[in-house]
Amino acid sequence: MRRTTARPGSVPAGSGPGTGTDQGPVAVAESPTQPEQTTLPTPPAEAAPAGQVLRTEFPFELPRGYVDDSGTVHRHGVMRLATARDELIPLRDVRVQENPAYLSVVLLGRVITRLGTLPMVHDGVVENMFASDLAFLQDFYRQVNAEGHTRAGVTCPHCEQPFEVELGGSRLGES
Repeated sequence: MRRTTARPGSVPAGSGPGTGTDQGPVAVAESPTQPEQTTLPTPPAEAAPAGQVLRTEFPFELPRGYVDDSGTVHRHGVMRLATARDELIPLRDVRVQENPAYLSVVLLGRVITRLGTLPMVHDGVVENMFASDLAFLQDFYRQVNAEGHTRAGVTCPHCEQPFEVELGGSRLGES
């Protein structure tokens, strides 16, 4: 047996089959062996404005670089945008519960996807970085996740003209 029902508000009064204003009722299938299933119309896809693409990964260069066990220095890396999960999971970590300052180490270990030729980046790598590199990555994280880009507006101290500098991929002190 097959029957058709309409969602409330989908077919206005005085419209429907034979009136030329049918808005397409929702079909409901009913059978003794299967539960009722409702087929809803899919919403129209919203196209992103032309030329606007969401960047999710941002390259960076550490001021000093991470030195691995073999003595190799790794400076170039990539950080991805953080998700809500990235910010919530570290709160369950015992190290973070004992020392809240450890939160940034665990968080950065989750969002740094590449660093030099290292096969994997994790919180153990981040905790062995130089303090200046950790500070750089914390600032970079805030810039990327809070504002969505790695540019900063600055003003020239000589001519007082405003301009933007790119923070990602550059070393401290360079513009």
